[in-house]
Amino acid sequence: MPDLFIDNVTKEFEETVALNNFSLKIKNGEAVVLLGPSGCGKTTLLKTIAGFLKPDQGQIRLGDKIVSDNHEILPPDKREMSMVFQSYAIWPHKTVFQNVAYGLEVRKVPKSELSERVHNALSMVQLDGLEHRYSTELSGGQQQRVALARAFVVDPSLLLLDEPLSNLDANLRVEMREELSDLHNRIGITFIYVTHDQEEAMVLGDRIVLMDHGLKVQEGTPEDLYERPINTFAASFIGTSNIFSGDVIEESTDNSVVMKTDLGPITVQQQLVNIKGKEGTFCIRPEWVKFHNNISTGAVNSFNVKVLKKQYYGKYSRYTVGINDKEISVETTFDSAVSIGDEISMEFPPQYCVCLRQ
Repeated sequence: MPDLFIDNVTKEFEETVALNNFSLKIKNGEAVVLLGPSGCGKTTLLKTIAGFLKPDQGQIRLGDKIVSDNHEILPPDKREMSMVFQSYAIWPHKTVFQNVAYGLEVRKVPKSELSERVHNALSMVQLDGLEHRYSTELSGGQQQRVALARAFVVDPSLLLLDEPLSNLDANLRVEMREELSDLHNRIGITFIYVTHDQEEAMVLGDRIVLMDHGLKVQEGTPEDLYERPINTFAASFIGTSNIFSGDVIEESTDNSVVMKTDLGPITVQQQLVNIKGKEGTFCIRPEWVKFHNNISTGAVNSFNVKVLKKQYYGKYSRYTVGINDKEISVETTFDSAVSIGDEISMEFPPQYCVCLRQ
């Protein structure tokens, strides 16, 4: 498939701007996840790519070929794309075989070839032997596999998935997202996957596009978005973060700054944005905070805190600690003998403090 280009696309519904001058390039074979809260525009973008919605401005191209603009759109069935819907959209009055074969029948594929392709698709999603069952006789996970097989069987160049696992229970969601990841690695098809679940995004995406209010907030690998969030929305939506503001009081030659905060002076090495001479904001993930047995004697980014809460999760414990009327979250495998009410030393390693845009 040629690369997909979304160029300055805007889509409005009455007074709501669902997509706001949105641009994105998706390379052939990529698994791209559109991530964001409900109403951020991710499903609207997916439907616009599929050809179900016409952009008010901008265009969508496959290579050099324009498939959508504000004048006309290429119909969905002419785009060599398949879409898997949140509701599965499989027919209850048809068997598994008939559901999967439908797209091939519309394309008038010969019966001998049709049968072989349907069986290959069912084998790919591990539904061998269930060809003659109806959807009412299938589990939720099996129904989802039927929807996937129906999408794959027509050999699409691009597969669009709109929160396809949201109707499954927690354990089955984990199983199915692993299967989807393996499937993408095996067949190499281009995926565009919509979700509001950050764990799904991390597992399935070669690249994540974080959206909010019709805008692209940040894009990059899962590691990029988790380890280097660009603003407070990104830091809060993907994972959890302790976020602090302060005035820049010192700059160093090693690309670090010192901020005056409610906790005291904080040295921040990851200066991703220019905050020279301004109030700055930074975050640190709970698992990047360090505990120490010895009470601090003035080390960089080290503070004496009081343990307010403790939750045990087996592999780690989650603590809430307090200092200067501020509460800070910490996740650590540190000595489980630490109890509520204890005083302990806490450190923010400067290399894990990330500057954020306001």
